[in-house]
Amino acid sequence: MQNNVPLFELENRMTRFHAHMDCKNPDWEYTAIFGKVNLYYFTGTMQDGVLLIPRDEDAVFWVRNSYSRALDESNFKDIRPMGSFRDAAGESAITSETIYTETELISYAHLQRFLKYFPFKNIVSADKTIADLRSVKSEYELALMKKSGQIHRHVKEDLVPDMLREGMSEAEFGTDLYKVFVEEGHQGLVRFGMFDTEMIMGHIGFGESSLYPSYFNGASGNRGIGPYAPVLGSPDRKLKFGDLVYLDVGCGYHGYQTDKTTTYMFGKSQPEDVMDMHYKCVDVQNTVASMLKPGEIPSVIYQTIMDGLDEDFKENFMGYKERRVKFLGHGIGLLIDEMPVIAKGFDEPLAENMTLAIEPKKGITDVGMVGIENTFIVTPHGGECITGENTGLIPVY
Repeated sequence: MQNNVPLFELENRMTRFHAHMDCKNPDWEYTAIFGKVNLYYFTGTMQDGVLLIPRDEDAVFWVRNSYSRALDESNFKDIRPMGSFRDAAGESAITSETIYTETELISYAHLQRFLKYFPFKNIVSADKTIADLRSVKSEYELALMKKSGQIHRHVKEDLVPDMLREGMSEAEFGTDLYKVFVEEGHQGLVRFGMFDTEMIMGHIGFGESSLYPSYFNGASGNRGIGPYAPVLGSPDRKLKFGDLVYLDVGCGYHGYQTDKTTTYMFGKSQPEDVMDMHYKCVDVQNTVASMLKPGEIPSVIYQTIMDGLDEDFKENFMGYKERRVKFLGHGIGLLIDEMPVIAKGFDEPLAENMTLAIEPKKGITDVGMVGIENTFIVTPHGGECITGENTGLIPVY
């Protein structure tokens, strides 16, 4: 079902962008947006083209392919067709030598094709301004994320226990799970901002499989289909009686995503010490969630939690052996990995209606990864969970 972003939402985003740029970059004159996700954020469609945002005039979305689709999908006021950047430059009276753009996204070759026809000589990053803008969600965005959270909770807490069968492979379970997610309303993909990162859903691990190194910056991992496609799950690792099943996958609804990690005990309960470590991770999640209030500092939250952990528990916390990540959570929205991050170096205060996934986890030799992850909204009363309250270790007997 098509769900075009309302005009008032697009206009509000553009107004906020101008305010952010005026504050952070008071001398700016032009911004160019090329990335598909950012184009969707500002125009409601993700076609091949460029969104030119002047400081003192209305923005224009120049579309190469497909102009007709852009008109069908978008409520943006000014969409124009172009054969190449030459057409856009010919109708744009630009004299400025400085352009702000997505330096984290655009390739050198693509930028050179653009600069061939435009007079810009100085390239300045607009990435942080856009990331900060997108980190605070509108009521429209929050409604979509809450719907994603409902789908996420239902599939993982209500449906997955009946899907697990002894002898099935991780890959088989992954394909079954993907089908169920889409049937329940999932958009069919999850998007990451990490450079050159491909993902179908996330990490699916039976037993010790979740301890295998990830190919991106994550606490857990899995082998995936193979070195050429380290995604979904292994076709060789089969579900066995007594396995801990680890499921860290994203869900999305109309562009907006949630992140959730759930664990299951297949066939029998885990040993008491394993369960204790898991529930310690749950306690960490809940403590972090209680601190997700406007004005709180992500780096302070991170250090407070880490300083309060026992040294024994810190071993293999947020990873396994030498592969430990240095964060406890991350922003989420149109991408799984957005700003801010609960980690050192993130010193700007949280704002109301930011959304973050909190994911304390711990690797256990010969068992797998225990822990939890849920998605929260920053509110004056602490984090509001939108992906369910189940604490994990769901029995499947």
